Amino acid sequence: MRAHIRILTGASIAALWLCALAPNAQEKKAAPPPVFRVDVETVSVKVSVTDPLIRYVTGLEKEHFKIYEDNVEQTIIHFSQEAAPISAGIIFDVSASMKENNNIKKAKNAITRFLESGNPQDELFLITFNNKTNIALDFTDQSSALQNEAALQKPGGTTALWDAVYMGLNKIKEGKREKKALIVVTDGEDNSSRYSANEISDFAKEMDVQIYAIGQQGTLGTGRYPIQSIVNLTGGRAFFPNSFSELDYYIDLIHAELRSQYVLWYNPTNKAHDGKWRRIKVKLDAPKGLPKLIVRSREGYNAPKL
Repeated sequence: MRAHIRILTGASIAALWLCALAPNAQEKKAAPPPVFRVDVETVSVKVSVTDPLIRYVTGLEKEHFKIYEDNVEQTIIHFSQEAAPISAGIIFDVSASMKENNNIKKAKNAITRFLESGNPQDELFLITFNNKTNIALDFTDQSSALQNEAALQKPGGTTALWDAVYMGLNKIKEGKREKKALIVVTDGEDNSSRYSANEISDFAKEMDVQIYAIGQQGTLGTGRYPIQSIVNLTGGRAFFPNSFSELDYYIDLIHAELRSQYVLWYNPTNKAHDGKWRRIKVKLDAPKGLPKLIVRSREGYNAPKL
């Protein structure tokens, strides 16, 4: 039985509670692209809203959001919440430690679960990693091909996690969809990468991509802290279950979030092309009747540099 992900729908008068198991047939239709004039410097910000029980909140309107860049309020020029297709990369740990507790099989099942719930117009790629990183399957809209490729993987070797994330960030730039994400499934701490966590953080600042990670609590040790820092930077999330037996629940949470996010667009008031880091803060003035809500988005972006 598929785990239940509850979604809280905000309305101007009352809250309507919905139970979302997977996108319905209507959601799976291709969402039309936003029709508005886009400046070359337009910034888009994906925003997730949850209640204290991690239930996603939908149905909010543009007037409920305020967005700030370096503490200066910006004008939202476009707003949407659509279950639009995504460009996503799955980064799959196939190191030797994945043999333990049959984690490799559990991870394959979770990947299949995510793919089976997707939009037919999603485009996805698969990166596998141990001590080496490999683009096992390039961008495709054929989720069955990715499932088959994941199913063939056999565990062995050490764990070059940061190298794999770097490869994923480089690859996701080719994605054609507005919403881009990387989903990392690993059971262990990096022990053989060329790249460092700091280098990955710097690279992620240049990208408009959300990183989600599921890592096993007991084997990650201090490795969870740089993972948490990087996903927070991008507006993604990190989960650290005690066992891979919980993978399905967390993969469903990631899927639900990607399908229920709001997207805000604005043209920055700061027109300087200085390449500097601009901090983003999204605030919410929620309708009456809703509990205290939690808002997450990417922490900022690097300004263009001429």
